[in-house]
Formats: sequence, C-alpha cells, structure tokens
Amino acid sequence: MQFHWDWFCLSVLLLSSISAESEDSESEVENIGMNTQEANVDKSRPSLEVVYKTPKPTGEVYFAETFDDTMSGWVLSQTKKEDTDEDIAKYDGRWEIEPLKENMVPGDRGLVLKSVAKHHAISAMLTQPFVFDSKPLIVQYEVNFQEGIDCGGAYVKLLSKSDDLNLEYFYDKTSYTIMFGPDKCGEDYKLHFIFRHKHPKTGDYEEKHSKRPDVDLKKIYSDRKTHLYTLVLKPDDTFEILIDQTVVSKGSLLEDMVPPVNPPKEIEDPNDRKPEDWDERAKIPDPDAVKPDDWNEDEPPKIEDLGAIKPEGWLDDEPEYIPDPNAEKPEDWDEDMDGEWEAPQVSNPKCETAPGCGTWTRPMMTNPKYKGKWKPPMIENPNYQGIWSPHKISNPDYFEDSHPFKMTAVSAIGLELWSMTSDIYFDNFIICSEKEVADRWAADGWGFKKLVASSNEPGMFSQLVTAAEERPWLWIIYVLTLALPVGLGILFCWPSKKIDEDVEYKKTDLAKPLTKGQLEQEMNVKDEELEKTNEDTGEGAEDEDYEDENETAEGSHEEEENKSVSEEDEMKEADESTGSGDGPSKLVRKRRVRKD
Repeated sequence: MQFHWDWFCLSVLLLSSISAESEDSESEVENIGMNTQEANVDKSRPSLEVVYKTPKPTGEVYFAETFDDTMSGWVLSQTKKEDTDEDIAKYDGRWEIEPLKENMVPGDRGLVLKSVAKHHAISAMLTQPFVFDSKPLIVQYEVNFQEGIDCGGAYVKLLSKSDDLNLEYFYDKTSYTIMFGPDKCGEDYKLHFIFRHKHPKTGDYEEKHSKRPDVDLKKIYSDRKTHLYTLVLKPDDTFEILIDQTVVSKGSLLEDMVPPVNPPKEIEDPNDRKPEDWDERAKIPDPDAVKPDDWNEDEPPKIEDLGAIKPEGWLDDEPEYIPDPNAEKPEDWDEDMDGEWEAPQVSNPKCETAPGCGTWTRPMMTNPKYKGKWKPPMIENPNYQGIWSPHKISNPDYFEDSHPFKMTAVSAIGLELWSMTSDIYFDNFIICSEKEVADRWAADGWGFKKLVASSNEPGMFSQLVTAAEERPWLWIIYVLTLALPVGLGILFCWPSKKIDEDVEYKKTDLAKPLTKGQLEQEMNVKDEELEKTNEDTGEGAEDEDYEDENETAEGSHEEEENKSVSEEDEMKEADESTGSGDGPSKLVRKRRVRKD
C-alpha cells in the first residue's frame, strides 16, 4: 500500500513541474518581441512591440481603404433626410480619422463616427464598378463599438450604378443594391444582408432579407473589440456571412431570403366571396337530445352543512369587535365639521379564548345535487363543409428569376447611419472577387489588431480577480479549488509514523489452518533443519549452545516442563479437531526448545 502512495505523490510532483514549465513557456511566448531593456514604457503604447505596415491589396480589387493617410475620395453628404423633423433632418453628423482608443496600433487609423443623435452620411466611388456576372462579390470591413452600442447601426450600402449618382446628395432613399453589416436598437441585435431585387415585369424594386444568423450577436457587439465582417456572394446564387472569418450564416438567394425572390404561381382570388350557407362548424349540439327529468337547474352550487354543530363555548352575545376603550377624542375634533366622534374598533379580548363570537352560522358545503345549466351534447355536423378559402387563380404578376445573383451593378460605397452611441470605428474596407485577396488583407489589418489586443489582455490571475469583484461568491469556489488538492496532497503524501505494534506485527503471527498430517510433517522438517545446522556449526558452536541451554534449563526447568505439557495438549486438540483430516484448525505454533 505504501508503494502505491509513493507513486501517487511522484505523479503529483511531475504534473506540477510540467504545469510550471508550460506557464513559463507561455510567458516566454508572450514576451517575444518586447523590448525588455526599456524600463519606462508609455502605457498608451501596446505591450507588444510591433511594426505596423499599411495593408496593400495583393490582387484585383474594386475598392480598398485603410484611412491611414487621408480621407481623399470620401464625400460628406450635404442634403437632408426626408419625412423627418427639421431639427435633425440634416446630415451633419461628424466624422474623424483617429486611432483606436484601446489596443492602439502605432500608425493605424480608422474612420470614427463621433456625433450622438445625428444623421451621418459619407460615401466614396469604387475604383471600378462591379458587374454581377461570372465573378463572386466579396465585401469586407472592420467595426469596433468602442463605447458599446445602444441604438444605431454600422452597416454599409453598395450604391447602384446610375448616371445621375451624386455623392453630395447621398441620403436614405438613394438607390442601393446591397446593404450589409451590424445593427442594433433596444434588445434587437441584427446582422443585415439585404439586396434589392428588380421585378422583371413591373421594374419595381423589392428588398429581400436574409434570415437571422444563429450566433450570439449581443456578445460580439458588446465586447468593445474590433471584429471583421465579410459577405461573400457567389455566381451560383449562394451566399455566406462571416464574422472574424467564421461562417455564421449561409444559404441560397432563391430559397433563404424573405420574401422569396420568385412569387407563387397561384394566388387567392381577391374577388371570391364565401357563400352565405357555407357551414364551417365541425360539431353542433345534438338536436334530438332531451334534458333528463331529474336535472334541476335551480339547485345552488353551495348549501349549508346540516351536520355541522355549533362549538361549545361560542359567545353568541359578544361582538367580534368593540370600541377601543383606551381611545380618546382628539382635542381638535370639530363635531360640526367632522361629525360625531367614534372610537376605533379593536378585537374583542373575550373572543381570543373562545371558539368564536357573534351569531353562529352553519358553514357552506358543495351541493351534491348541483348540475348547473343543462346543455345538449355535441355531435359531428353532417353538413360540415370545412374552413372556407378563396379559389386559387393564376398569379398575373408571376415570374421566375432563376439567377438572382445578376443584380444591379454597383459603383459606390456609403455609410448612412443614425446612432445614439459615439466613437463607432470603421477600418480596412475592401471589395474584391478573390477570397485569397480578402484573407491576406484581413491578416495584414484585422489580424494585426487581434495580435496586439491579445498581448494586452490581462493574465489569468487578473481576470479571476476581476470576475470575483463582480461576483463575490466566486471567492468560495477559488478557495475550495486551491484547498482541495493541497489537503489531498498532505493526506496522501505526508510520511506516517509507524507504531510498535505495526512494526512487530507479522502475517505469520496469525494461526494457519493445518490438518494433523500437515502439522506432523512440518515438525519433522523443523527437527531435520535444526540437526543439520548443528552439524555444520561444529563443536564450538555446540558447546556454546550447550552452555546457553544449560543456563536456560537451570533457570527455567519448570517452564520447560510446562511448555512440554502445553505442546502435548496442543497435539491432542489437533487430533480432536482433525480426526477426519478435513476440518482445518487455527493453532498458534510456538518455537520448540531443542534438548540435547
């Protein structure tokens, strides 16, 4: 058993050393690239020394913007929003080019929405228009809600190509082809993907909305970190929406948009009317049913319990409440104005020890004869015609667009937003057709920010302390988590002190079950071993043994005789208990004294 505990303790020590080495290696990885020779480090700079380079597109792009240099090409809207109060109708929200407030990367800047409760509109022309033909469309950009998000959006609009497009008059009703990005108001968290589909017959545009992604948007919008939003439209009429390069929604433009792209082939006839004699009742009262003669509708649901008896000691003449004898009329009581003064009512003290006071009445009980108002049972309606619905007719507006990917070409990108939260950060816009180009752009921009943010995050100990400050009950879990392994280690690994009984105790001290034949055979073997030992040791040893045995014999002659007698008794007991040779007996064998 002690061997197993030793192995257990050794395993605990090995695991502890491995854990310590892993922590040291992690700390070494975190410190790679840090300038350890500088003692005074500016807190506004990231803890990880990095060299930022403005991302450069590696392939064909239709638009790319980092905001690291200037806002050249971006146009502020000078118009007003329609159907809005004059005080807030103008697009006068302020935009700035600033670095991030937290986890700042030296040299990296972004477009920041600065105003609260104002309309903002800014836009820029694409390098070249995107035509929906045989290449995918990829729209990607970064957003950071630096102050959280209360009510507002951070979505982009891809403006439809038009000869009369003027970015100075960009507003909410400017024609767009795609709207994509985060939005939130109240507790409604959304990630928009909307495209405007043109009716091939009427020429009207209708918005088609994607289904809500199956992801916790609240956590993403509230963590005040920079997130990467990507929309991928493919020529096979499928789409993907990604957050931080992870797919959160995907589907088909033909099957997963609301309302559907293609209308139904048949619709209900708007001129059809339900006939007056149409019977929609599935069941009706049985016209042949008759109320039973013993059915009395006048019986009340409750009646007096005639078997009840008034409790003994009931005080019929005592009221339950009496005027308070200690009450006094207020000095400012005016009987002309306030009326006659009456003392307030209090419980009658005589009723406290009695079963009750006042007039006794029998308690009410359920009336066994009560059946309520009689109604005929319901039966299947023989004239039931089902739920009426108008006839179906061919949809005069029906069409079939088997390739909705072919949308209206886009020539500009714009942000048209209202927000109740300031400091919404936008950065690294790109519109392209190759996923590899977008991924490399993301690695040089968003990936760099993510690396810096990770290096600036507090250690595990700081995170645990912060969590416990918000939830004090976590301290109990921390204490138990630390105390349990320590206590087990002390219990199993601390060296135990052996007592004398444990040291002297041997398994051979226990009686062995022996038969008569086994006992005699073992005694003969012992005698032979003793004789052989005497022959090997020689005369000197015999003399010493003889002298020792003489001294022992002289000092305890009576004891030897007693032992001989006890051995004979034991042999007799063995004979009695093993007469048949089958039943084992437990005997305590004692060392025999050899006599010469």
